[in-house]
Amino acid sequence: MSIRYPLIPALTALAFLIGSSSLPARTWTDATSGKMLEAEFIGLKDGKVTLKRKDGKTFDLELTRLSEDDKAFAEKAAASQPVGATDWPTWRGALRDGKSPDTGLVKEWPKEGPKLLWTFEKAGKGYSSPALVGGKIYLTGSRDGKAEIICLDAGGKELWSAPIGGDPEKGYNTGWGAGTRGAPTVSDGMVYAMSANGGLACLDADDGKKLWSKDLVKDFGGAIPGWGYSESPLVDGAKVIVTPGGDQGAIVALDKKTGKELWRSKDLKDGAQYPSLVVAEVKGKRQYIQLFMNTLAGVDAENGEVLWKSAWPEGRTAVIPTPVYHEGNVYMTSGYGSGCKLVKIDGEKAEDVWQNKVMKNHHGGVVLVDGHIYGFSDGGGLVCQELATGKQKWSQRGEGSQKGSVHYADGMLYCMDEEAGSVFLAEANPDRYTEHGRFEIPRQTKLREGTNGKIWTHPVVIGGKLYLRDQDLLFCYDVKP
Repeated sequence: MSIRYPLIPALTALAFLIGSSSLPARTWTDATSGKMLEAEFIGLKDGKVTLKRKDGKTFDLELTRLSEDDKAFAEKAAASQPVGATDWPTWRGALRDGKSPDTGLVKEWPKEGPKLLWTFEKAGKGYSSPALVGGKIYLTGSRDGKAEIICLDAGGKELWSAPIGGDPEKGYNTGWGAGTRGAPTVSDGMVYAMSANGGLACLDADDGKKLWSKDLVKDFGGAIPGWGYSESPLVDGAKVIVTPGGDQGAIVALDKKTGKELWRSKDLKDGAQYPSLVVAEVKGKRQYIQLFMNTLAGVDAENGEVLWKSAWPEGRTAVIPTPVYHEGNVYMTSGYGSGCKLVKIDGEKAEDVWQNKVMKNHHGGVVLVDGHIYGFSDGGGLVCQELATGKQKWSQRGEGSQKGSVHYADGMLYCMDEEAGSVFLAEANPDRYTEHGRFEIPRQTKLREGTNGKIWTHPVVIGGKLYLRDQDLLFCYDVKP
């Protein structure tokens, strides 16, 4: 029986292809019929591979009908594809690596900083960075006792808001600031987010209509971490994956359209901490990687079974930064004097490559650029570290550069100091530290008054714009020439 290849509707194809690039044509094989097709790979979405024939026609094929080699090729190619040039669909971007696909940005800021385009002043309590998809901006915040997803247009005007749960500020507000923590995740017309108390909701991304909701404590036996759930839900194919933590299964996968439970990692019983899950493809096997207080672990994407564990006895008080996966290795770090390490994984076991205290990243995250890790280390300021060896290349200390968050775009580091609200631009250069401009946000929020909270939201650069948040205040700057 031959395959019939229905055309993708033109608008869907255009929306999906923005910002993507095809690979050279190859021969694809239908494992059920043996039929072969010469075509370019365009993308993988919702279990369907998009291909383009020599005549320019574009078709969808079910991933499950392809040969094993073709499946592996499609999944690997999809994982390395950039999203649309103006899309930033989740925490730390589509690949969760904190690196923007933007190019052609300014490399030197004037004394007063880049041009401020607009300010949104009603984002509520919280530390969520924005997600941007299809010209809309999504963030979470707590307003009037409710944790909400808030949707803005590209000019910073609120379009709608919808609750994802109540926010009584109990069980997590320990004097460091209230409100939501995790960023939303947008996928296929739906937006997902969590409250600090473990409410998980899926809403229609166009109008905020609630499609389904879960409670990580009541439904999955989780326990609210000391400073509240801070995870951004991971959407992978048809699944949404979150980390309730606890002895009923630390990680759970749900059907992203219905919320139906698909599996739990029942052999993984660690309590939830504050990182978000990342995806890795190791020797053809897809897996999800998560960091807990004393465990770094990988679970099978198909069934949640534990593939490997790596002990982290140094973890203490709070473990926060999202791990970084790169070519069979996982880099992890945490603060409170813990340090960092590189772990080699082969899909079934994990082996420490090195471990030291060059990087003790509390919560500002790190980025990997050309074999080097950049981030703030407690007591060390901004640090550059060689990934392969763990050796320090340089550190930059000084007022306004002690501690904060880091983001990467177009060869540059966008850093935000947590104390003064100063933002600075520096080269991502392992040989030396060179700064190319610094400014302070126009004003700081009043919501942190009387608390120990600081400016903890990570910068985002996408579509030529720099987004900075301090609780209820969201600033948008122009960073194009």
